[in-house]
Amino acid sequence: MKKTTAISKSEKEWYLVDANGVRLGRLATTIARILIGKNKAEYSPHIDCGDNIIVINSRNLSVHPKKIDNKIYWRHSGYPGGIKQRTLGEMMKRNPNQVIEIAVKGMLPRNKLARQIIKKLYVYPDEKHSHEAQKPKIIEISKNGSKEQN
Repeated sequence: MKKTTAISKSEKEWYLVDANGVRLGRLATTIARILIGKNKAEYSPHIDCGDNIIVINSRNLSVHPKKIDNKIYWRHSGYPGGIKQRTLGEMMKRNPNQVIEIAVKGMLPRNKLARQIIKKLYVYPDEKHSHEAQKPKIIEISKNGSKEQN
């Protein structure tokens, strides 16, 4: 009787998530759970058993109006006085994809596996994407937090 499954040989599924009007936190938690593989029965924390996710309409992401001006993203060049900061509003204008990537990356474990997992996230600012051949399953995240799979 088999007690384990060969996770590395299991098929990785593709999911499509529409970020239009969905809050950033709800979207990022759903994406992180699927990327890690916690939605599968054969989940194992030391093996990459998660699926691929395509996020469309990142430009139309919903955030609280106060966060647009008050949430600040920091980065440092490593040199004295090299700290840079941008507000969420500036980030959404420059690169809305990066906002989702940073939020999801913050919900992944801090290890080598997370660097491998984040490569399976594909974010696009509008509805056009180049992954139609993978036939992704659509995941709808409602504004009140419930999920429905088609």
